[in-house]
Amino acid sequence: MADIKTRDTVKGTIKTLDKATVAGQKMKEAYIATKEKAERSVNANENTAEEYAADKVQSGIDEISHDVVYAFDKAGRKGVGETKRNIQSAKDGFQRFKQQRAEQSLRKQTAQNTNSAIKTVDTAEKTIKQSTTSSGKKTIKFAGKEAAKTTQKSVKTAEQTAKAAIKTSQQTAKAAQKTAQATVKTSQKAAQAAKATAKATATAVKAAAKATVAAVKAIIAAVKSLVAAIAAGGWVAVVVIIVLCLVGLIAGSVYGIFFSGEDSGTGMSMQTVVQEINQEYDDRLEQEKNSVSYDVLEMSGSRAVWKDVLAVYSVKVNTNADNPMEVATVDDTKKQLLSDIFWEMNSISSRTETKSHTEIEESDDGHGNIVETEKTVTETFLYITVSHKTVDEMATAYGFNQEQKDYLAELLKDENNQLWSQVLYGIGYSDDQIVSVALSQVGNVGGQPYWSWYGFDSRVEWCACFVSWCANECGYIDAGIIPKYAGCVNGAQWFKDRGQWADRNYEPAPGTIIFFDWEGDGETDHTGIVQKCENGIVYTVEGNSGDACRQRQYTVGSSSIYGYGVPAY
Repeated sequence: MADIKTRDTVKGTIKTLDKATVAGQKMKEAYIATKEKAERSVNANENTAEEYAADKVQSGIDEISHDVVYAFDKAGRKGVGETKRNIQSAKDGFQRFKQQRAEQSLRKQTAQNTNSAIKTVDTAEKTIKQSTTSSGKKTIKFAGKEAAKTTQKSVKTAEQTAKAAIKTSQQTAKAAQKTAQATVKTSQKAAQAAKATAKATATAVKAAAKATVAAVKAIIAAVKSLVAAIAAGGWVAVVVIIVLCLVGLIAGSVYGIFFSGEDSGTGMSMQTVVQEINQEYDDRLEQEKNSVSYDVLEMSGSRAVWKDVLAVYSVKVNTNADNPMEVATVDDTKKQLLSDIFWEMNSISSRTETKSHTEIEESDDGHGNIVETEKTVTETFLYITVSHKTVDEMATAYGFNQEQKDYLAELLKDENNQLWSQVLYGIGYSDDQIVSVALSQVGNVGGQPYWSWYGFDSRVEWCACFVSWCANECGYIDAGIIPKYAGCVNGAQWFKDRGQWADRNYEPAPGTIIFFDWEGDGETDHTGIVQKCENGIVYTVEGNSGDACRQRQYTVGSSSIYGYGVPAY
């Protein structure tokens, strides 16, 4: 009978091992379910990222958006990988824990069973010896119950241990699942944000080819307003990076010409290069004058305005099929390319002509009588003509396709004149816009556009006509800010009458009208427009300076300066 009870104890031990196995199986099922949920979440994120990566973004935007999404997807995958490794680590740890618990439980239960059996035998023997008249069945039954009770406690302990292990594993799995979900959710948000921004960027770039280049300024302003937010991190930084990439794309396109006004580290900017080519142009004019002897000089024609030259340069250089280059910076190679295009657009020609005419000379015959004598006079005339090709003629000469012609049209829209002034002269939109107009005329000779606009049928001394023409272009004549004058004396008096006059020691602002007294007789005989005043030097733009529009400079207080008319801008 005792042996039978001992078997029950052993049987209880087997039950304990079965429950541990069941607990392990439940843990495995819980892990598999958690893993499947996490993988479904990860797969959903990957699908979204692939859809984003496959979005219809063109040109440079395609590369940028792909890189951004790839970075976020990579981060997401990394997080998911970490989650998988954490789950696997939890699984391995639980398996080791389960095995250790099972082994400990087995060793403990075996020891307990052995001790219990020994105690049972000792108790039975003791009981038999002490009371042979007692019922053996009752003693043995009692001992058997004690052994069974001990075994049940062991089973209960094992069950509690298994349940605790299962609960711990479930919590670990839930935490892993939450981590995976959070990682996936973060990656999804990143991908969605990048996708939305990339789409907006693509739209902006596509529109840039058809919209005004003024959008460049808006983009730059947006970048400046977002720079401070980079320190805060988050998705704002991502947007800033994409906007910066957009600016990079624009700077690398034909519109990069609007970024060329600053020195990019080469020691030159578009302004300095333009000034050097202007000087080369003036030198060639002087060479034409000095190449022959002449009695009369007549100059005519006009040079291509610089914004036309730069527009052709930008499209030709940036869209060159064989060797495209960005035009946002200037170096020696690009300087030479610009000079070549300038001289392909502009030309200076000259010719001489000998003319004879009859003049009547009067003389005194010595008796108080006036004698008229006809005399044939022969003179050499030097004719210098400046001519230029139009933008359309250059497009034809270079074989531009329709897309390149569209670029030219966009660059040359009037609404972009402010950008051109900034690039060429460092002048933004302000009351000195007359300076931009005057500078755009530098290089024109003969004055025909100005004196004919004023109403003269033939050439006159045209410095005042030039100032008036520039003022009219800005609407200043109609506004009563600058007078329309062909004589310098009348122009100076207009400002004096209104109390808007300053002497030669005045340091003028850009757009001030300057008057000169070459002969020093106290009367003005030349006029121009002040470009700027820096370090005691007054820089001017003057018409009819050697019969051409030229830039000049004088020291403040120079005796050649008569005074200044100060417009009430």
